[in-house]
Amino acid sequence: MNTIDRRSFLKTSLMGAVAASFTGHLNTFSSFKKEEQLSASVAITSGDNRADLAFRALQPYSTQIKQAIGTRRVVLKPNNVSTDVPLCSTHVDTLEGILEFLKSIGKLDNVIIAESAANGSTFNGFSNYGYLRLADKYPVKFVDLDKEGYEILYVFDEKDFRPHPVRFSSVILSPDSYIVSVARMKTHDWAIVTLSLKNIIFGAPLKDAGFAFGANRKEGTKSDKAIVHGSGFRGINYNLYDLAPRLHPHLAVIDGFEGMEGNGPLKGTPVDHRVCVVSSDWLAADRVAVELMGIDFSIIGYLNYCAQTSSGTADLSKIEIIGESISNHIKHYRLHDNIEKQLIWKKSSV
Repeated sequence: MNTIDRRSFLKTSLMGAVAASFTGHLNTFSSFKKEEQLSASVAITSGDNRADLAFRALQPYSTQIKQAIGTRRVVLKPNNVSTDVPLCSTHVDTLEGILEFLKSIGKLDNVIIAESAANGSTFNGFSNYGYLRLADKYPVKFVDLDKEGYEILYVFDEKDFRPHPVRFSSVILSPDSYIVSVARMKTHDWAIVTLSLKNIIFGAPLKDAGFAFGANRKEGTKSDKAIVHGSGFRGINYNLYDLAPRLHPHLAVIDGFEGMEGNGPLKGTPVDHRVCVVSSDWLAADRVAVELMGIDFSIIGYLNYCAQTSSGTADLSKIEIIGESISNHIKHYRLHDNIEKQLIWKKSSV
């Protein structure tokens, strides 16, 4: 959807009709005895309005999110792997749905939209995708993470088995930041899927001003994002797992209104899916998104590593689904053409 039905959208926000649609689920969930509670919950919405999907999916967590934010700055982290390929990037309407939700819970006074675009100027991406117009309606600020501070963390490289230093955004790492991963359902050429965790971990490494792929690259500039790939399919899966404790989002919002299948994250094709997934347990959100994409969870290395080390909830039997059922909204996304090569992570020897 390129436009939002403002009257309908605001009416939904103000009257709380959406919250009512979840009342039965929430009452049931809150009535469980402590020992009977499930490990996590994930909200799934479907429909024809992207902003409304995000708003409705966030509603069941209003109290929890408000308390979790407290006095912290809210960082909305979109996925702009490219600054000029709309299908691969977070849609402005999803951001607007989140901002409208934050307004409804009184947490709109300290919000930024922050990114380090993988290729090219971050603000070019903000402009190309219509993000800047959000400032006309909301008191939101825009931040190019490449121009902010950083901390050095170390990652693994499968070629030399040595630690390599990487500049990671201090905005993302700060304990004063409440990180919201505003991701898009996509297949990937290195890690099979890009969802909420990967959006944060690959947005956090910084690049030099003037860096771009190809002829537009300024001489002498580099991007630390390449280092995090670990020189191979084993390396990237291990690094995503290893960085998760420091760089996971506090809230996952995964837009599946129009996903990407095939040769993602840049050259895939659209999937008309019309769903949105939200959870304060990022692994549960990614797990449910994988299921909705019709992908076998066991083939995704970094998410399996995180599941094995209790980084969140990945067991579907322990995830409370709020709203729409998974089974009614499964689409079978075509994987990248190089999928067999990606699966090398599952082999025990080189």
